[in-house]
Amino acid sequence: MGLTVLVDYESGNLHSAEKAFQRMANETGAGEVIVSDRPEDVLRADRIVLPGDGAFPACRRALGAHGGLFEAIDESVRARARPFMGICIGMQMLADRGLEYEETPGFGWIGGEVARIRPTRSGLKVPHMGWNDLLIERPHPALAGVRTGDHAYFVHSYQFRTADPAHRLAHCDYAGDVTAIVGRDNIIGTQFHPEKSAATGLRIIANFLAWSP
Repeated sequence: MGLTVLVDYESGNLHSAEKAFQRMANETGAGEVIVSDRPEDVLRADRIVLPGDGAFPACRRALGAHGGLFEAIDESVRARARPFMGICIGMQMLADRGLEYEETPGFGWIGGEVARIRPTRSGLKVPHMGWNDLLIERPHPALAGVRTGDHAYFVHSYQFRTADPAHRLAHCDYAGDVTAIVGRDNIIGTQFHPEKSAATGLRIIANFLAWSP
């Protein structure tokens, strides 16, 4: 049991994520799932999920503009070691910096930068949009039961290039390696949307809700 907070900072439609997390929490007995923009809810949460849609700079500014919200996330994740999941731009902001439109500082929780995808084969479009196979590189409790070849749903033009290869847990092939999952310590992030990734995504959500780093 416990409380999982999906952070709302007006950077994406949280309806599908809320429903997916609530469904898996109900099925696994993982407690309550709420959507909130209140720092006090983040500070009392047992798990924190940070979604994000759009552009890195806009999401970073929007999060910083919600007074005390990032500080509450930082306190909970880094000082209190609460399990954290970033989704899409929420995952990208874990990096040292993003290079979308302008250089923008990230959280610096996982070393690396977020740079534009540049497929090595002509004919592949950016954004990378649609279903793709995951290629698992390293085991992780949140990936229990997830195997190479399982599908996930991506919508993005930029990817996380980790400074330490050990922090990249999975990638996909889009005429070159494209980071799919990053993680370290009590932190994990998915470039794809688990709430839109059918059985694979629901399994990852259920695993995250049961994870105790």
